[in-house]
Amino acid sequence: MVAAGALGLGAIGTYVINARLRRHTHGMNAAELSHMHDYHQAALHAVREGLLMLDGRYRVALINDGGRELLGVGQEEDVVGRSVAELGLPTPLTGALLSSEPRVDEVHLTADRVLVVNTSPVTGGQRRGSVVTLRDVTELQSLMGELDSERGFTQALRSQAHEAANRLHTVVSLIELGRAEEAVDFATAELELAQALTDQVVAAVSEPVLAALLLGKTAQANERGVELVVSEDSRLDDGLLPDTLPARDLVTILGNLIDNAVDAAQGGVRPRVTVTALTEEDGDGDGSELTLRVSDTGPGVDPDHTEAVFQRGFTTKPSGPGGRGLGLALVRQAAGRHGGTLSVTSGEEGGAVFEARLPLRDAAVAQGPGGTV
Repeated sequence: MVAAGALGLGAIGTYVINARLRRHTHGMNAAELSHMHDYHQAALHAVREGLLMLDGRYRVALINDGGRELLGVGQEEDVVGRSVAELGLPTPLTGALLSSEPRVDEVHLTADRVLVVNTSPVTGGQRRGSVVTLRDVTELQSLMGELDSERGFTQALRSQAHEAANRLHTVVSLIELGRAEEAVDFATAELELAQALTDQVVAAVSEPVLAALLLGKTAQANERGVELVVSEDSRLDDGLLPDTLPARDLVTILGNLIDNAVDAAQGGVRPRVTVTALTEEDGDGDGSELTLRVSDTGPGVDPDHTEAVFQRGFTTKPSGPGGRGLGLALVRQAAGRHGGTLSVTSGEEGGAVFEARLPLRDAAVAQGPGGTV
């Protein structure tokens, strides 16, 4: 009877424990759990998007290879069990990961990437943590910037075509009125003016990508009532830029600086934007560097905000459909990728002066997160 009682209690205990285990494993047996673990590991290593799981105390419970790459965490670095605040991430990104509220498609910048972050809490009667997904949209953001530039060029060309039609009608009308000489003088003057502008830009900056960008931005600025000029100090010959400095990054840096300068100068008295592009010896004397300087006649930058203007989300302009406050952050990121610096000062005649300096050494590499400001 004692043995039977012990056997019965053992059977009841085994049933209770088995039921409890089944409840916690969602009805899966040992073989199914083993297969699930194999699939789990394969999925983590196969997914290119970043996946980060945090526990209820915002400590890293799991991170895949994509998450390590996007967050700049070394593969050999053991981060499981560490708080998100200890990973050395940018402050806005850390704040998003530590937030108890879900985040949907938020854009955040790291040292050299533009990330889209989504967070979702894990609940089961109580908060157990959160799941974070990361997508790299650096290339997409760069392409969107180029698309915006192309749209601006298209609008400028459309306006120029309208002006050209007006001038052609004027020439035709002068000819019909029997004033052929005045028609020739008028047409010649217009051609000389356009050619003079092209010659001025190309003579100062013969690098094709920057020259094309400056010509397009000049037309855009004129349409908005802002004079864009290339300074006499500018001197950038074709073939000086190394392959390590792609044209896309140059368009990102100079294009965003000019756009912001035009926005700042527009509406002022004699609005003007001055662009300087030249190569000169760097401070160490062991190579040359590219200097891109853009100044405007706008209200300038508050000295208290000289660092904040480079942070994502900072803006003094009304919010648009696509959001604001990303341009200068992208400029800083692009400069930092090539070991460059970005600074802002006040102009002698008011306004702001933004200056980007990029090393032109063949071995130029990025020097730390975000470069130097």
